[in-house]
Amino acid sequence: MGDRIAWGVLGTGSIARTFARGVQGSQTGELTAVGSRTQESSDAFGVEFGLERRYGSYEALLADETVQAVYIATPHPMHAECAIKAAEAGKHILCEKPVALNYPEAMAIVEATRQHDVFLMEAFMYRCHPQTAKLVELVREGAIGALRAMQITFSFDSGYNPEGRLLKAELGGGAILDVGCYCASMARLLAGAASGKPFVEPDEVRAVAHLGEETGVDHYTSAVATFPGGVVAQLSTGVQVSQESAVRVYGSDGWIHVPSPWIPGREGEPVSLYLHRKGVTEPEQIQIAADMGIYALEADTVARHIEEREASPPAMTLEDTLGNMRMLDQWRAAIGLTYPMEQPEAQTPPVHGRPLAVRSDHNMKYGQIEGVDKPVSRLVMGVDNQRTMPMLAVMLDDFFERGGNTFDTAYIYGGGSLERMLGQWVKNRGIRDQVVILDKGAHTPHCTPEDVTKQLLESLERLQMEYVDIYMLHRDNPAYPASAFVDVLNEHYRAGRIRMFGGSNWSIQRVEEANNYAGQHGLRGFGAMSNNFSLARMVDPVWAGCISASDPESRRWLTQNQMRLMPWSSQARGFFTGQAHPDDHSDEELVRCWYSDDNFQRLERVNQMAAERGVLPINIALAYVLCQPFPTFPLIGPRALAETRTSLPGLDIELSPEDLEWLNLER
Repeated sequence: MGDRIAWGVLGTGSIARTFARGVQGSQTGELTAVGSRTQESSDAFGVEFGLERRYGSYEALLADETVQAVYIATPHPMHAECAIKAAEAGKHILCEKPVALNYPEAMAIVEATRQHDVFLMEAFMYRCHPQTAKLVELVREGAIGALRAMQITFSFDSGYNPEGRLLKAELGGGAILDVGCYCASMARLLAGAASGKPFVEPDEVRAVAHLGEETGVDHYTSAVATFPGGVVAQLSTGVQVSQESAVRVYGSDGWIHVPSPWIPGREGEPVSLYLHRKGVTEPEQIQIAADMGIYALEADTVARHIEEREASPPAMTLEDTLGNMRMLDQWRAAIGLTYPMEQPEAQTPPVHGRPLAVRSDHNMKYGQIEGVDKPVSRLVMGVDNQRTMPMLAVMLDDFFERGGNTFDTAYIYGGGSLERMLGQWVKNRGIRDQVVILDKGAHTPHCTPEDVTKQLLESLERLQMEYVDIYMLHRDNPAYPASAFVDVLNEHYRAGRIRMFGGSNWSIQRVEEANNYAGQHGLRGFGAMSNNFSLARMVDPVWAGCISASDPESRRWLTQNQMRLMPWSSQARGFFTGQAHPDDHSDEELVRCWYSDDNFQRLERVNQMAAERGVLPINIALAYVLCQPFPTFPLIGPRALAETRTSLPGLDIELSPEDLEWLNLER
């Protein structure tokens, strides 16, 4: 193993003390420092464990160059900030469960550890004990036949203290995050074992709960989750009721009882699980021994896998942690539990705890659009699938810090909730003068000049803004002359409600009609279009009324007129990400809209060029859109931070006219 790992502990509560004792019994670790919010608390902890380095802040401990790894034992809402700052300081991380308050925060932590090349593991210590490995082995090898059902419980009565962390909403209180997370992780682990995988995600999560009238958090709750293969899991957890904390796993040929699943063999003592086989009266007792305590095993698991930057199953891998946080979000959503700091109006800072600022190392490119008095980022973030404020804030904060300043939304997205959350995010961050807002309205069947006014005014109210930088008609309605739309849009332009306007899914003929009328009457015309444009040909419209501009005639017109194009589905909705294969028809929309012989030929050429240039295929596909002989500002719709990160290299790829022709099968 080499030299022992120098550990620092962030936090001085009971779990920090438990881990500190565990490290002392490990083969690989040495506790060397502690950091707390107060010097007094740090000193008391240091005296107890014989530590000379006692810091009165978390930042001071992270600045200690002798500390190699940190154990984060702070309250739940502080995990993300501490973990991200630890990653930035180059420290390996063992973070107390749950790794974050919600999935978006967890995603930000994982991105930070990947960016700074440090180890991360979520501290589910039971995953490091050989009992858990044995349980997985039994299920995977079919000791009880086909897995059918699970009963998983972790529950205790903590006593009623509404100001304590277990019941205080501002501290992420409640049963789900404190111990229900164990139940979710076990269910996903065993359902995965039955499928021959490290873990699988639930198909559905339903739940009921008792929420405290005074606290607002879940005092106790039960969930039912269904998994692939017809597996059903009953999960029960609580912090205000004592239940038998055990695991029972039922299959077609028997069942397994695990009496001590969560803290097995506290000091290395043997622990047992019981295998009940069909037709056999007495269960088989399977005894598992460990040579040290469970927290020592956890510390050694970290040391054993530091070089790989994540643990191996059944310990928590990075993707396992992300999946578990998604399930906990589903469980909380099912019982209607949202924490105060997750509310849209909450003045919650970026997840790293610092003011929002553009990174100095960003590679974003910018262009100009007539009427917009700010640079417009060449990539536009679609605000259409971030259904919660934490998800929207994490995704948009990251895009902004990477240099992106242009955001696309619409009146119909989320029934108006996306406009509201986008506007609240801009207000919370105080960046209205730094961002370009592209909003759309008048979608079919409400595509009339009258609806333009009605919806624009409502959109501005939702956004809490006096104007939008770019306004697009979401659809066209040929029943009205283009002049009628030009007139009403100019009315709002003169009133200062929009800086410029254009049309989404408008034909070239209708745009010409609109601009000819505008030119003849001294009015503003359409300054941009937002039709589909991508290397892959749209075989069938994604939605009714959608129009593509990828054909040769449209490209010639766009080039001749230098019309700015802000294309949606610029990367063909994942066609170039490895999801598309002629024999894979699992994604019905991808098949319907993009599967064709010529598109698969384009995909082959993209893969070939990507391999030659050492980039991802998606980067080549995006560069195809960016390198057209007319100005483009592609809309991208990442659903995870990793998708944003892996899209951006497309900005740095230069494609010649010959490259464009070759990729598009024209050479």
